[in-house]
Amino acid sequence: MISSNLIIGVCTAYVVLLFAVAFVADRRARRGRLDWLQSPLVYTLSISVYCTGWTFYGAVGSAARSGLEFVAIYTGPVIVFIGWWWFLRKLVRIGRLQRITSIADLVSSRYGKSNTLAVLVTVLAVVASTPYIALQLQSLTLSFTVFAPAREGIPPDGAGFWIAAGLALFTILFGTRNVDANERHHGVVTAIALEAVIKLVALVAVGLFVVFGLGGGPGQVFADMPPALAAPESFGARWLTITLLSAAAVICLPRMFQVTVVENVDERHLATAAWAFPLYLLLICLFVLPIAVTGLALLPAGSNPDMFVLTLPLMAGQDVLALVALIGGFSSATSMVIVATIALSTMVSNHIIMPIWLRFTSDETKTSGDVRAMLLISRRASIIVLLLLGYVYFRASGGSAALASIGLVAFTGVAQILPSLVAGVFWRGATRPAALAAIAAGFAIWVYTLLLPSFEAGLGAPGILAHGPWGIAALRPQALFGLEGVDPLAHALFWSMSVNVAVLVGVSLVTLPSPLERLQAALFVDVFRMQTVAPGAYIRRYATSEDLFTLAQRILGTVPAHRLFTELARDQGLPAGLPRPDDALIERLERDLAGAVGAASAHAMVGQIASGETISMDALISIADETAQIVEYSHRLEEKSRELEETAAELRLANIRLQELGEQRDAFLAQVSHELRTPMTSIRSFSDILRENRDLPPEQARRFLGIINDESQRLTRLLDEILDLGFLESRRVAWELEEVDLEDVLDRALSATEALTARSGLRITRSPRQRDAVVMAQRDRLAQVFINLISNAVKYAGSEAALALTIHAGPGGITVDVADDGPGVPAGDAEQIFEKFARARGLSDSRGAGLGLPISREIMRNFGGDLTLRSSRRGAIFRVSLARPAAPAAARPPAARPRADSPQTRVRAATSPET
Repeated sequence: MISSNLIIGVCTAYVVLLFAVAFVADRRARRGRLDWLQSPLVYTLSISVYCTGWTFYGAVGSAARSGLEFVAIYTGPVIVFIGWWWFLRKLVRIGRLQRITSIADLVSSRYGKSNTLAVLVTVLAVVASTPYIALQLQSLTLSFTVFAPAREGIPPDGAGFWIAAGLALFTILFGTRNVDANERHHGVVTAIALEAVIKLVALVAVGLFVVFGLGGGPGQVFADMPPALAAPESFGARWLTITLLSAAAVICLPRMFQVTVVENVDERHLATAAWAFPLYLLLICLFVLPIAVTGLALLPAGSNPDMFVLTLPLMAGQDVLALVALIGGFSSATSMVIVATIALSTMVSNHIIMPIWLRFTSDETKTSGDVRAMLLISRRASIIVLLLLGYVYFRASGGSAALASIGLVAFTGVAQILPSLVAGVFWRGATRPAALAAIAAGFAIWVYTLLLPSFEAGLGAPGILAHGPWGIAALRPQALFGLEGVDPLAHALFWSMSVNVAVLVGVSLVTLPSPLERLQAALFVDVFRMQTVAPGAYIRRYATSEDLFTLAQRILGTVPAHRLFTELARDQGLPAGLPRPDDALIERLERDLAGAVGAASAHAMVGQIASGETISMDALISIADETAQIVEYSHRLEEKSRELEETAAELRLANIRLQELGEQRDAFLAQVSHELRTPMTSIRSFSDILRENRDLPPEQARRFLGIINDESQRLTRLLDEILDLGFLESRRVAWELEEVDLEDVLDRALSATEALTARSGLRITRSPRQRDAVVMAQRDRLAQVFINLISNAVKYAGSEAALALTIHAGPGGITVDVADDGPGVPAGDAEQIFEKFARARGLSDSRGAGLGLPISREIMRNFGGDLTLRSSRRGAIFRVSLARPAAPAAARPPAARPRADSPQTRVRAATSPET
């Protein structure tokens, strides 16, 4: 058995080592030799202060009692650092720009620098952290008891007291050396990083010994594992509750906020911590379950599972390994207590003690450094009181509760800050009254449903727990409003967070923020976009340089204040003397003072001497601009979304259209192939007959030559139409338009088609002749359009049909309607018939290549007019639109007249069925 003197000597040597490391780190920092002190590795190791005596001892105990439930305690932080590191980065950026000293300082600064809110958060943090400090004292006391029972002269309660006293001494020496709480505690952080390595090495060493020295290897260890430890029931409502609580705790615990936000020197270190901290948690949890399984298998029944890390090496006679484990547990507990008391003492000093002291001494004592001295005294006193409270809770709770259960009580308490914190950095509409009401409501329900029942062992309250106060069953702390059969932890979290969030949202919707709240909301929510704004651009205040310098002396001391004001004067271009008391100077001074006394206290102290505080017009405009930009950006996103939907719809229609065009192309190629092959076949056949039969009768030879001539003309017309349409579509036509009498062109078109209409029996009627139906066009081309329309009526309207030509004259132009009473054009083909080589569906007549209408429309568009199909109940109505001489089309520049034999100037006297 290791003697108590040896234990005390080893622990004392370890504490001396911590003192030495902290001292060297502090001295290097004061000399400006920061190098590795500001490395991402040291930062990540300091975050491991999350792993306390609860992890080193209590995780094994939790695994022995509840199986894999302990993993949830570390799942939450992993989710935050991997999936929410950008949220932590935002907190770090806000903390640096606003010189935040604690989580209470950040919440109060966001909600109008309200000291009332800071006091509430501070009280909540102290009450929630007290069980956690008691947990560390309990773990240390239990570990010493394992080595040195009470009969050796070290009673458990006495050990806890002297441990608390030693931790208070270390924290006072290295945690309150500087008045500026925002200034990094390099000595403490370095010592915490060293302790992180020691506790990891110690736990891994014990794990390796247990698995390979006692358990016979991983396979044998897990083969002996009781089935209950891996039961699926572990992953139920309680698992989810613990995961949520641990995720909230890694952000809201004062010690975690201290090392993650306040002590951060470079927000880029979060990128390293995002993977390194989860890896650290994985390594430190690697052997928890094997140690629990082996302890249950080898140790006597009734052994405390929380102490398996120590009792297993002692059982095997490995005293040195047990001593290493003791130092690892000592590191885990002391690191948490040191950082937690630094953070909590800063909050208590800045938000509770200092406002009270300033209220009673503001008109009496104004000597240099008096506030500075009071700050140091109040923080040191707060450290002592906080550790004393932890010790009192440890005694009052009986000192026998499982470590994990005590830690979860603290986690649920600090989680009440999370809704107001998240809303504060993401929602401008959250207000100070809402945050106050929400945190107070959640705090009260947590105390009633979880904190008070934790005293049952020490104080005894079976009546209230079983029947409720005054016998009201609906008010039972662990079955509130009839919610029975739920795990007490899940029950407390459900009611406290539900009420918290509901009050926060509801009160925010019915209250209006103050101007300062609006400003702070904009600075917090849009911290990455508004950080470049010059200090003092938002607040308009007035004070004298002398009063400001006196205030700086009171808080910072004479030398630091003189150094600060000299720097400010130099920035203003002044060679000597005090700087001008402009808005930028007042804002800078308040930010520097906030690093010492917190944002709320600094704002109140500056407000005592700086009168006329108002929000500047620049600030209001800036906030309005930021809001407008956000709204505009949202509208742009909506507009882009609509445009994408419309584009997708258009692409679908275009795809359908492309498929139709592909079908039309295939039909066109087949049609053109047929049209070309038919005359070519006739020409070749009759040519062969004439060549091989030289003695044919003259009459037969002339007939064959006539057929060859007709087929050649037919082939030429088809090729001309194809070339004609391609030329028209290219828009390379440069026609010289002239004034044309529309009635004369219609006369010419009717004469050209007289024989065709006579054979078909088509009846043609015309509107009364117009005297001044003069348009800008080319006579031959315009006649070609009307000839094609009349020919189509003959072809598709059928025999004995009627055709009406009606002229409508208007101030802007003239239109001609060519209407027949035939079968008409199906509604779905209204545009298709103007495509190349297309015909209306459902028509029995399939003669022609389908080029007549496309050519006619291109001719009209080159005139500055158009050819369209109008809807009609019966038959088809084609409307020809033309411009009068005064129209812009007449002003086109003259161009060279095309050759008379070019395809675009030929006019056919008649249109054959093939057109």
